[in-house]
Amino acid sequence: MADILIEQGRVARSTGTRKRASLRNALGRKSTVAFVLTLPLILLIVLLVLYPAFYSVYLATLNKAMTKFVGFGNFTFLFKRETFWMVVKQSCIFAITAVIFKALIGFIVAHFVHNIPGKKQRKWRGMLLVPWVIPPAMSTLAWLWLFDPSYSAFNYTLSFFGVGPIPWLGDTFWARFSVILVNVWYGAPFFLIMYLAALKSVPDQLYEAASIDGANWWQKIWHITLPMMRNIIAITTLFSLIVTFANFDIVRILTSGGPLDTTHLFATWAFQVGIQSSDIPLGACVTLFMVPILAVAAVFILRDVNKRGNEA
Repeated sequence: MADILIEQGRVARSTGTRKRASLRNALGRKSTVAFVLTLPLILLIVLLVLYPAFYSVYLATLNKAMTKFVGFGNFTFLFKRETFWMVVKQSCIFAITAVIFKALIGFIVAHFVHNIPGKKQRKWRGMLLVPWVIPPAMSTLAWLWLFDPSYSAFNYTLSFFGVGPIPWLGDTFWARFSVILVNVWYGAPFFLIMYLAALKSVPDQLYEAASIDGANWWQKIWHITLPMMRNIIAITTLFSLIVTFANFDIVRILTSGGPLDTTHLFATWAFQVGIQSSDIPLGACVTLFMVPILAVAAVFILRDVNKRGNEA
């Protein structure tokens, strides 16, 4: 009997030792440690992103009173509305135009800052990052004063050159121009800091070798700078495209979608339809249309990035 008890104790101790050893081995793996460290972020994403996304899909299948399942009825109703297609067109024009100008301005200014000596470069970086640091709602309120029809600082300045007052927010063309201008002003510093970091990672030896071969500044940019920065340009463009496409505060503060809904984006029109008009299922349908458009853009951009990574 005593031998049996001793043997059982040995088995229990060996089992406990194996469990502790397996636990230490699991914690010793980098993948396990990485998963444990990122678990709070994963839970946060599930709570704040995935759950609202699936709940939006559920809401989109309900009627206005949210008491009856209507399937794709809300989507069919949207397809028949001219305002919806105008919002799709306007959102694409706004996002593509703003991202192109932000990328160009960020690229040009990044080269300018990159060629400034070290001490002065820090001052320029700090000043140029101010638009991106200020909360967009606060800075947009300042722009709203600049565009004011009665007290516009822009119109006051233009009057010295004999240019009549411009209806910045009252005309369709100028309202779209104003919204894109503010978005470019706010988002260009993000491209600047990303491109500046990419420029600093390009070896100087490449430029020196190109100079020896007689390359001019444009050939250096085309054959050295752009190829070395392509991945950063692609990822930055994708991130900015997603943020710009879902922009809400700038349009909401400046125009509220006017005049005649011609500056509405998906986010602002979804707010008007879902919250102000008390049709939450229809508003959820509007927001869901951003998903396939951004998914297509993400697939093309990331596939190109992966292709270059495999080639490297």
